[in-house]
Amino acid sequence: MRNGLSKKKSFVLLIAVLVLFIILNNLQLINIFKITDNFYVSYDEIAEVNENKIFGQMVDVKLQENEVKTGQEKSNEAEVVFKLFGFIPVKKVKVKLLPEEEVYVGGVPVGLTMQTEGAVVVSDTIVDAQTATVTKNKFFKNGDLIKEINGVKIENLDDIDVALQNCKERVNVKYQRNNNDKSIDVELIKDKSGNNKLGLWVRDDVSGVGTLTFVKKENGQFGALGHAVTNNQNENILPVIEGELYSCNLVNIEKGEKNNPGELRCVFVQKNKQGKIIKNTKVGIYGVLDENENLVDQNRLAKLGGRLSVKPGKAKIISSVSGIIEEYDIEIVKANFQSKCDDKSFVIKVVDKRLLQLTGGIVQGMSGSPIMQNGKIVGAVTHVFVSDPTKGYGVYSDWMLEQLAS
Repeated sequence: MRNGLSKKKSFVLLIAVLVLFIILNNLQLINIFKITDNFYVSYDEIAEVNENKIFGQMVDVKLQENEVKTGQEKSNEAEVVFKLFGFIPVKKVKVKLLPEEEVYVGGVPVGLTMQTEGAVVVSDTIVDAQTATVTKNKFFKNGDLIKEINGVKIENLDDIDVALQNCKERVNVKYQRNNNDKSIDVELIKDKSGNNKLGLWVRDDVSGVGTLTFVKKENGQFGALGHAVTNNQNENILPVIEGELYSCNLVNIEKGEKNNPGELRCVFVQKNKQGKIIKNTKVGIYGVLDENENLVDQNRLAKLGGRLSVKPGKAKIISSVSGIIEEYDIEIVKANFQSKCDDKSFVIKVVDKRLLQLTGGIVQGMSGSPIMQNGKIVGAVTHVFVSDPTKGYGVYSDWMLEQLAS
């Protein structure tokens, strides 16, 4: 009996040593366990993965499409299986097949306005209307999003006055800071007419400029910006009640420099409305265009690529900073295997001398600029390195595509 147990322990130890040997000599294998379910992929990309041995010499990747149908349409769900030595399953993940149709390539700046669900604090001071004194706010900070007062939901500024009517000396305020929900009891003050006030400066809308990434041909759905619209004071992703997208005119470029991010300065007016914003997410804004005139080149089309097709090397940024939509050379420095949705999927570096001359690299307002590799839109610009404006981050386009599907 002991001899049998000893042999079993020896076998387990041998397997453990073998696995450790494989990992130490084939570090790409570790990346398999960083991959999450529900990313987008195509058969071509799986073929490239196997050809280039992205997950190591000992790993084969197989795409198995599920035979599930809904009505007349075949489901786009599938499964990717990672096999060691071609026959030992290491991991299985659920995936979605990339759409075959091409989309319009973006690259133009757009204006946006959004009405937020809640009231954003824009000053960390309290103003006493009766005494005209200004004191430091002990409870709220710039950028806090007020969501509820004494159980009354706050969707706009008028809701605050309604919620404060007939209240006594204190109220309970639920608010959001850095995407975390908080609650606190605060003391009310009176204005000159005796009405209850919080004494805060707040607003319920936001506006800005970003870049259009892509537009679907068949229904006008668009993705833009690549990162969330926040309040510029903290990381609150502002919930949207409604929003509008506008064509805009580039009037000036402030070049980026070390420790001084540049900016695209654009103007837009309400008569130039071209679409509706429906969602503000961690990986961009999404909605539907009423018309795409002045926003897309009808002849500039491309397919969307999945994250497995993104690899270090040459790529392009699409932008109209010169006045026309052009391609500019960049390098993808590093691509991350992300286990959760994030707007910093890979690192890029601008190497195109024309773009460096125009902007100094990546500047504010270029967020959402399409990133193309091997003829596919694989992502969008999201952030610039403050210490080096020639470098920045991009987000995988399949994170963006997921937002259109949900």
